[in-house]
Amino acid sequence: MNYLLIALQCIVAFSILNVWLVQNKKATPWRGGNATTIIEEFKVYGLPVWMCYVVGTLKVIFAIGLFAAIWVPELRQISALGLAALLIGSIAMHIKINDPLKKSFPAFLFLCMCLIIAFPL
Repeated sequence: MNYLLIALQCIVAFSILNVWLVQNKKATPWRGGNATTIIEEFKVYGLPVWMCYVVGTLKVIFAIGLFAAIWVPELRQISALGLAALLIGSIAMHIKINDPLKKSFPAFLFLCMCLIIAFPL
Protein backbone atom coordinates (compact mmCIF):
# COMPACT_ATOMS: atom_id res chain seq x y z
CA MET A 1 0.00 0.00 0.00
CA ASN A 2 2.87 2.36 0.74
CA TYR A 3 4.04 2.27 -2.89
CA LEU A 4 0.51 2.93 -4.11
CA LEU A 5 0.25 6.00 -1.86
CA ILE A 6 3.60 7.29 -3.06
CA ALA A 7 2.53 6.75 -6.68
CA LEU A 8 -0.75 8.61 -6.09
CA GLN A 9 1.08 11.44 -4.32
CA CYS A 10 3.46 11.80 -7.29
CA ILE A 11 0.65 11.64 -9.87
CA VAL A 12 -1.42 14.29 -8.09
CA ALA A 13 1.56 16.53 -7.32
CA PHE A 14 3.03 16.38 -10.84
CA SER A 15 -0.38 17.02 -12.38
CA ILE A 16 -1.20 20.00 -10.16
CA LEU A 17 2.24 21.53 -10.73
CA ASN A 18 1.89 20.96 -14.48
CA VAL A 19 -1.50 22.70 -14.63
CA TRP A 20 -0.49 25.67 -12.50
CA LEU A 21 3.14 26.21 -13.52
CA VAL A 22 3.46 24.84 -17.08
CA GLN A 23 0.01 24.75 -18.71
CA ASN A 24 -1.47 27.84 -17.01
CA LYS A 25 -1.53 29.90 -20.21
CA LYS A 26 -2.59 27.09 -22.54
CA ALA A 27 -6.08 26.09 -23.58
CA THR A 28 -7.28 22.68 -22.44
CA PRO A 29 -10.63 20.94 -22.84
CA TRP A 30 -11.06 21.06 -19.05
CA ARG A 31 -11.09 24.85 -18.57
CA GLY A 32 -14.33 26.42 -17.38
CA GLY A 33 -16.57 27.97 -20.00
CA ASN A 34 -14.61 29.04 -23.05
CA ALA A 35 -11.54 30.15 -21.10
CA THR A 36 -8.11 29.55 -22.62
CA THR A 37 -6.00 30.45 -19.55
CA ILE A 38 -6.36 29.99 -15.83
CA ILE A 39 -6.90 33.73 -15.29
CA GLU A 40 -9.67 33.75 -17.92
CA GLU A 41 -11.18 30.71 -16.21
CA PHE A 42 -11.41 32.52 -12.87
CA LYS A 43 -13.07 35.48 -14.65
CA VAL A 44 -15.60 33.08 -16.20
CA TYR A 45 -16.38 31.82 -12.69
CA GLY A 46 -16.97 35.42 -11.57
CA LEU A 47 -13.95 35.40 -9.26
CA PRO A 48 -11.39 38.21 -8.93
CA VAL A 49 -7.93 37.76 -10.42
CA TRP A 50 -6.28 37.87 -6.98
CA MET A 51 -8.24 34.72 -6.08
CA CYS A 52 -6.48 32.91 -8.93
CA TYR A 53 -3.12 33.74 -7.36
CA VAL A 54 -4.27 32.66 -3.90
CA VAL A 55 -5.69 29.36 -5.14
CA GLY A 56 -2.66 28.74 -7.36
CA THR A 57 -0.23 29.42 -4.54
CA LEU A 58 -2.11 27.08 -2.21
CA LYS A 59 -2.30 24.33 -4.84
CA VAL A 60 1.43 24.58 -5.53
CA ILE A 61 2.23 24.52 -1.78
CA PHE A 62 0.00 21.48 -1.20
CA ALA A 63 1.43 19.70 -4.27
CA ILE A 64 4.96 20.26 -3.00
CA GLY A 65 3.70 19.03 0.37
CA LEU A 66 2.63 15.76 -1.25
CA PHE A 67 6.15 15.30 -2.63
CA ALA A 68 7.71 16.18 0.71
CA ALA A 69 5.35 13.73 2.44
CA ILE A 70 7.25 10.87 0.82
CA TRP A 71 9.99 11.64 3.36
CA VAL A 72 7.94 13.53 5.96
CA PRO A 73 4.72 11.50 6.32
CA GLU A 74 3.17 14.07 8.67
CA LEU A 75 2.61 16.31 5.64
CA ARG A 76 0.62 13.73 3.69
CA GLN A 77 -2.85 14.19 5.18
CA ILE A 78 -2.83 18.00 5.45
CA SER A 79 -1.53 18.37 1.89
CA ALA A 80 -4.05 15.90 0.49
CA LEU A 81 -6.96 17.44 2.39
CA GLY A 82 -5.92 20.96 1.42
CA LEU A 83 -5.93 19.97 -2.24
CA ALA A 84 -9.22 18.09 -1.77
CA ALA A 85 -10.89 21.24 -0.43
CA LEU A 86 -9.64 23.28 -3.39
CA LEU A 87 -10.75 20.58 -5.83
CA ILE A 88 -14.25 20.62 -4.33
CA GLY A 89 -14.23 24.36 -5.02
CA SER A 90 -13.20 23.69 -8.61
CA ILE A 91 -16.05 21.24 -9.10
CA ALA A 92 -18.47 23.74 -7.55
CA MET A 93 -17.32 26.46 -9.96
CA HIS A 94 -17.90 24.17 -12.97
CA ILE A 95 -21.39 23.44 -11.67
CA LYS A 96 -22.01 27.16 -10.99
CA ILE A 97 -21.47 28.07 -14.64
CA ASN A 98 -23.33 24.99 -15.96
CA ASP A 99 -20.27 23.41 -17.58
CA PRO A 100 -20.77 19.91 -18.96
CA LEU A 101 -19.90 17.29 -16.33
CA LYS A 102 -16.90 16.09 -18.36
CA LYS A 103 -15.12 19.39 -17.59
CA SER A 104 -15.26 18.51 -13.89
CA PHE A 105 -13.85 15.03 -14.43
CA PRO A 106 -10.16 15.82 -13.74
CA ALA A 107 -11.03 17.67 -10.53
CA PHE A 108 -13.27 14.80 -9.43
CA LEU A 109 -10.60 12.20 -10.24
CA PHE A 110 -7.91 14.11 -8.33
CA LEU A 111 -10.34 14.67 -5.45
CA CYS A 112 -10.81 10.90 -5.20
CA MET A 113 -7.05 10.36 -5.28
CA CYS A 114 -6.51 12.99 -2.58
CA LEU A 115 -9.08 11.30 -0.34
CA ILE A 116 -7.35 7.93 -0.82
CA ILE A 117 -4.02 9.59 0.04
CA ALA A 118 -5.48 11.29 3.12
CA PHE A 119 -7.38 8.24 4.39
CA PRO A 120 -5.57 5.09 3.20
CA LEU A 121 -7.18 1.75 3.98
